[in-house]
Amino acid sequence: MQNLVRIAPGALTIGKPLPWTVYDADGNVLLRQGYVIQNDIQLEQLFERGLFQPRKIERLQDEVLEDTRVRNPFAEYPILLQTLESTLNAITEREESALKRVLGLSRMIDQMCQDSPEASLALVHLYSIEPTIHEQILFYAILCQFTARQFGLDEKRTAVLIGAALTANLALVPVADKLNASNRVLTNEQRAVIRKHPERSIQALKDADITSPLLLKIIAQHHEQADGSGYPQGLSGTEIRGEAEILALAERYVAMITRRAYRERMNVVEARKLITSLADGKFRPAIPRALLAILTDYPPGTLVRLANNEVAVIVKRPHRHRGPFAKAIIGPRGNRYNGSFERDCSLLEFNVMAVEQPEVMPSMDFGLLWGFH
Repeated sequence: MQNLVRIAPGALTIGKPLPWTVYDADGNVLLRQGYVIQNDIQLEQLFERGLFQPRKIERLQDEVLEDTRVRNPFAEYPILLQTLESTLNAITEREESALKRVLGLSRMIDQMCQDSPEASLALVHLYSIEPTIHEQILFYAILCQFTARQFGLDEKRTAVLIGAALTANLALVPVADKLNASNRVLTNEQRAVIRKHPERSIQALKDADITSPLLLKIIAQHHEQADGSGYPQGLSGTEIRGEAEILALAERYVAMITRRAYRERMNVVEARKLITSLADGKFRPAIPRALLAILTDYPPGTLVRLANNEVAVIVKRPHRHRGPFAKAIIGPRGNRYNGSFERDCSLLEFNVMAVEQPEVMPSMDFGLLWGFH
């Protein structure tokens, strides 16, 4: 098939769900999105068999702006990542289409989060093991959208905030994956790159003729802290825009739940405790409260062990004194179910007893679990 390309070495990671469906040379489905490669032997076999993935044709920006379909976040995920990469490249290369691309991608994400909130939040948690810098940026944008709506920002300010989330770390993109994969102490040069990234990202945006004062201010302030201990200007309190604090908190949360070479990741229960503590001085209290309300105790995409000893994945947050709702995928004796079974975790036998955080995620068909066909 002409639109299939060979998978590049490094595109598959042990223990992390596949971001796209994998095909063979004849276009037959071999592995669905959500399949998890368990070990090096499996990985070698996949490359030896010459697996292919579909090449995603980049959409024209006009088409992105006019696209109003109900979005399946799992099908959109590889498209969003590719669109993000091409958007950031357009800014760096000062293309005329740069602003239009940022606006189009912001609208895609906003619409996706409104159409499919549970699955959109699940993306952040299902792919949080060792995300690339582009995945991290996409997670920031998704979390900013939800937190902004909960916090009460209007549509216009939310859209600008999503745009800021997509571009604030532009200057870190060339080095971020390398830094995350290193277990060595940062050098002074690396620390300088990190501290200067807001200013460098702003300059790149200005050079690409993206000059929204609010967007640039959010980026400039997203590492300031309410107690005055942030950078680059040491601003405090109400000198810092709420949007900048929302972006900062989204980045903090993603850092907490993702694994890096130099540290393990937190589970969502531990991360919630830390976010609660940040309301005491580091952020205006309403912003951590907004994120916690969005996440709930067990966000979609979280693996849990139920009272009946099943392992399940949370698919829907609580609603009207019921839930959260989960799909059981592993039986009490460790046997993998052929399919999944819905569980209302407000019922005693299906109460959540613990968060599961395996080193290697179990394979799941994300689309089916969240009702997409």
